[in-house]
Amino acid sequence: MLKDIATPKRTKEILDKYGFTFKKSLGQNFLIDTNILHRIVDYAEVTEQTGAIEIGPGIGALTEQLAKRAKKVVAFEIDQRLLPILKDTLSPYPNVKVIHQDILKADVHNMMASEFEDVEDLMVVANLPYYVTTPILMKLLEEKIPVRGIVVMLQKEVADRIAAKPGTKDYGSLSIAIQYYTEAETVMVVPKTVFNPQPNVDSAVLRLIKRPEPVVKVKDESFFFSIVRASFAQRRKTILNNLTSNLSFGKEKKQAIEQTLYEVGVDPKRRGETLSIEEFAVLSDALYEIR
Repeated sequence: MLKDIATPKRTKEILDKYGFTFKKSLGQNFLIDTNILHRIVDYAEVTEQTGAIEIGPGIGALTEQLAKRAKKVVAFEIDQRLLPILKDTLSPYPNVKVIHQDILKADVHNMMASEFEDVEDLMVVANLPYYVTTPILMKLLEEKIPVRGIVVMLQKEVADRIAAKPGTKDYGSLSIAIQYYTEAETVMVVPKTVFNPQPNVDSAVLRLIKRPEPVVKVKDESFFFSIVRASFAQRRKTILNNLTSNLSFGKEKKQAIEQTLYEVGVDPKRRGETLSIEEFAVLSDALYEIR
């Protein structure tokens, strides 16, 4: 019987065998708790019909658990030094393919067409490096990668921001950007003690289920997001001040912006974090007319 990769002892054996040293710049923290990995795969609802895309497999701890349950796993690994380790640790699993590429530069649509042509159910499941969490999630959502959802482990603080509700201190443009495309929920908090090496902060597992359509309909998506970003540019400022200072047409059209806020029922003295995604949609469509 093969011993799981994600135990402290087996992880240490693998790292020692290959003389592997962690690169801080790549945010490498390997999970050494099999129970947590099982729960991540459970939350992703992976079955033998599922194709799983993993980002940053490390030495294969999560990859192995996915491979036991999924139809096929494709993992993107940026660190060349991990390729021979993965070839070794994942050799018992013929349904795994490791691609040596930066996911941010990858043509994911193309990969899916060739690797998952006979797979209906697709999920992204990953323990994401902290330093590139947001760009990776935004790439997957903005490029409209056709997956059922995304289950990822990331820094707890970032998970809190993504799943935040209006009126809370964590709510911001990131919450709106991701909730526009998905239903976001933090499903588990993971202590820093279950990693080698230990990170400085706790992690959380975030489940994002893709919406069939974005949560609101807007006239112009990129304009909508520019309004959201401007509204949160300086959190202590009112929405009127933020829009005036941070939109290209803000200063010359301050009065028109103020008038528009009143017309859509938003008090210009409110702060961005009090507006729901629906209020931002109405506001952005109204401002689109006067830009």
